[in-house]
Amino acid sequence: MLFNSYEFIFVFLPVIFFIYFYLNSKKLTVASKGFLIFSSLFFYSWWNVIYLPLILVSMLFNFLVGSSLHKKNNFSQKYILIFGISCNIGLLGYFKYSDFFLQGINSVFDGKIELLYLALPLAISFFTFQQIAYLVDSFRGETKEYDFLNYAVFVTFFPQLIAGPIVHHKEMMPQFEKIKNKIINYKNISKGIFIFSIGLFKKVVIADTFAIWATNGFDKAETLTLIEAWATSLAYTFQLYFDFSGYTDMAIGLALLFNIKLPINFNSPYKAVNIQEFWRRWHITLSRFLKDYIYIPLGGNRNDEYQTYSNLIVTFLIGGLWHGAGWTFILWGFLHGAALILHRVWKKLEFKIPKILAWFITFNFVNIAWVFFRAKEFEDAMKILQGMSGFNGMILPTILYAKLNFLIEYNIKFGKWLDGIAGDNWSVFWFLGSFILILSFKNSNEFLENFEFRVRTAVLTSIILMFGLLSLNQVSEFLYFSF
Repeated sequence: MLFNSYEFIFVFLPVIFFIYFYLNSKKLTVASKGFLIFSSLFFYSWWNVIYLPLILVSMLFNFLVGSSLHKKNNFSQKYILIFGISCNIGLLGYFKYSDFFLQGINSVFDGKIELLYLALPLAISFFTFQQIAYLVDSFRGETKEYDFLNYAVFVTFFPQLIAGPIVHHKEMMPQFEKIKNKIINYKNISKGIFIFSIGLFKKVVIADTFAIWATNGFDKAETLTLIEAWATSLAYTFQLYFDFSGYTDMAIGLALLFNIKLPINFNSPYKAVNIQEFWRRWHITLSRFLKDYIYIPLGGNRNDEYQTYSNLIVTFLIGGLWHGAGWTFILWGFLHGAALILHRVWKKLEFKIPKILAWFITFNFVNIAWVFFRAKEFEDAMKILQGMSGFNGMILPTILYAKLNFLIEYNIKFGKWLDGIAGDNWSVFWFLGSFILILSFKNSNEFLENFEFRVRTAVLTSIILMFGLLSLNQVSEFLYFSF
């Protein structure tokens, strides 16, 4: 079941909302939590019920390990934590990386080991990281109560179950315990519908439009001219942003309906003027996890510069591998780790460049790196990069022929300039409009922070929601469901 589906919006969500608050109004707290857990597991099982036992066993295991860590047995506590983390990584590794490693073994040793072709259980990357964070927090004494019902709510809460944000136990569970949060809050409802509508619009109107051009360029076109290749890379850059930020907005809005505030996950990342700022703005909860549970335990920046650089590379290699079992993801992680090292060296040397140029360099680095993130194979990435470098020539719109026909002698042609990705002249307005929207307007977090219920806000919300609902004729999954 998808957030951007009629059955979710018009059936699942209203039923869950009213029953949950009805049970709370009758002071049936245990029943309301149990119902929320059951509903969230139903939501999860809608995809494939065969993986329901997997998440149940994972929850029970991590709850028991977390409870053991809470007992402060100094002799065994560290070993229990290592055991718990190892089991979580082992589970994730089995389902997500088995075939990747088997392919590597076959390649190195010229072997013929049969691949397992395991289907990736939905949300396993997210609920695994979230539970690892829970174990570490328990080891550090940062979790205060150990009740399985509460723990199950923490893991399965459906607005953030499938693709985050990756949350901490200590920032979620106190909210469920507040008495005022058990009562319908109409201000939160209005804010929730408002931000949900923005997220829905981002996904089904903007992201799914760019998805057509990105898919044609990456997966269907055999060769791409200069403009087609850049349009393909930018299409995916915008698709990924509007798809995942749209999901996060919808998750935040849904949680607000239940009086729960999820952490901000995006803060205009394409406005960043350096790569460090980008990672402080993009997928903030994942960046937080990588920093708190990988980078800092490795030593962070507490040692010499070379050790710090090593820690950055390792952290981002893991971050790349977390996104997908493939060398393209690993290269993407390496590129970002290397860029952060270069940024640290640049700062240390106290070099400065104009802000606009800094933004231009940062955005284009991110855009080019996304090519490896999106490409299924290195050959697909090379196809895009070759086109972006101009090796396949350039085609300009016919409308420019009268004024620029002298360019023909430089092997520049005129004609269907976006034919390779099934684009047209209107595509330009989508790209320009997205640049303006991302760079010049407030983001959804700022709108939510300054939200006031007014007639014009209600009208705007209604219009955005209507456009979103009318675009649900072709329901598509969110990109991060694949990670």
